[in-house]
Amino acid sequence: MRRWFRKLIVSVGIFLLTFLQSCHKNDSPVPSSNPITGCGYDLDETRLTSTGWTKVFEDNFTGDLANWNIWKGGAYNNELQLYQGNNLVISDGVLHIIARKENVTGPVLPSNPALSGFTYSSGRIESKFNISANQTTPKVRIIARLKLPTGYGMWPAFWSYGDPWPTMGEIDYMEARGNEPNRYLTNYYYGDVPGTIFPEDATGTITSNDDLTRCYHVYEIEWTQHSLNSYLDGNLVETKKKGKYIADLFGKTERIVLNLAVGGGFFPGLDKSLIQTDSLSVDWVKVFTAK
Repeated sequence: MRRWFRKLIVSVGIFLLTFLQSCHKNDSPVPSSNPITGCGYDLDETRLTSTGWTKVFEDNFTGDLANWNIWKGGAYNNELQLYQGNNLVISDGVLHIIARKENVTGPVLPSNPALSGFTYSSGRIESKFNISANQTTPKVRIIARLKLPTGYGMWPAFWSYGDPWPTMGEIDYMEARGNEPNRYLTNYYYGDVPGTIFPEDATGTITSNDDLTRCYHVYEIEWTQHSLNSYLDGNLVETKKKGKYIADLFGKTERIVLNLAVGGGFFPGLDKSLIQTDSLSVDWVKVFTAK
């Protein structure tokens, strides 16, 4: 091996090592709409626990879905899929939520047993436990390591809500369109009457320099009494503070949801002929609380 080539290999190795180490040194994340991300990032729990956070839940998907309820039926928002357990597959410590193009029959909704036909199937899980930013635990961090699906019509989501909706609120940590691999959206909703939200546009758009469907990234929300702080791979990418109803979420109880919808109102002017199915991969889900 020539000397110049050996030097090149060494230089590249040093660069990669420095880059990977830097992914774990975000002691003071800086807000950014275009965070520098890359494959290989994972959560440094020691940093969180050393600053007063306590882990209260963790699922690494090495066993079954005992911590989750499985949604069985159709859904809202003009979505095209039937949610069913067959589309939830755990393999090598990863939960794969798989969307398939197939003709299936199932309940219109879990609450409506009337049968209907569907042209797609997919999966949705909801935590059996509730989370809440309240007087006892005024700060909550909900975090997941995800590989997003690619393909037009794929609508992955990581979020939480409570019943009766929206009186317990809804917080959307991440929802994306498979044909827009470099960005995702955040949002929240609230209303004091079941079925009716207070009008407010709280949508946030996070744009990354990396293709978020290429590999795993860590998505998290920090829920406090007066703010909703979003992080991508340890970088603070958005803070919602000015919303009229953020404080109304404080003290409410919600459950965590992970799902992969097909089509729906999230795609204006949806062209069903262009839909391409894929899967949402979930490496783990963790929840931390702090005073």
